[in-house]
Amino acid sequence: MLTVNKLIPQGQGLAAALLKRASTVELDWDVRQKSRFDATDSSDRSLGVFLPRGTVVRGGDVLVAEDGSLVRVLAAPQQVLRITHCQAHGTPYDLIRAAYHLGNRHVPIELKPDHLQIEPDHVLADMLRAMHLIVQPVEQPFEPESGAYANGGHGHGHGSGHHGHDHDHDHAHGHDH
Repeated sequence: MLTVNKLIPQGQGLAAALLKRASTVELDWDVRQKSRFDATDSSDRSLGVFLPRGTVVRGGDVLVAEDGSLVRVLAAPQQVLRITHCQAHGTPYDLIRAAYHLGNRHVPIELKPDHLQIEPDHVLADMLRAMHLIVQPVEQPFEPESGAYANGGHGHGHGSGHHGHDHDHDHAHGHDH
């Protein structure tokens, strides 16, 4: 097993040619938020990752193995809930309200200009639907915000596909939003 104990955030300072030749490892959020884990890279090497406690690994980061080899981290697609506002009966402000309520519950949340993403949770999904938001399960990489007090946080990913959505929630609006 190859030991990894160094991380270069987003491969900062590394030449593009080095990054292109590096092996990759695809990890979901549950693994990337741990500072110690085992993984297998694209060259089929077993990795034992031992980073400083509190380190969060992001898609685009580069791990440095004990032999000096580089391993680019890819954020693995995983089940998440995509939250969007109802264009017929709501406004983008509804997403701000949702982020506020999720933040009060200390839920890891990925913020995008036109949507939010959280890990699957049927109770939160029901709460969001009651706020007249559209909640759709999708398979996407998950890069939640680090938080104001997080150690080792260093930004967030910028990739995300655009997907249509089903519009199967009711619109009985007998109250003000």
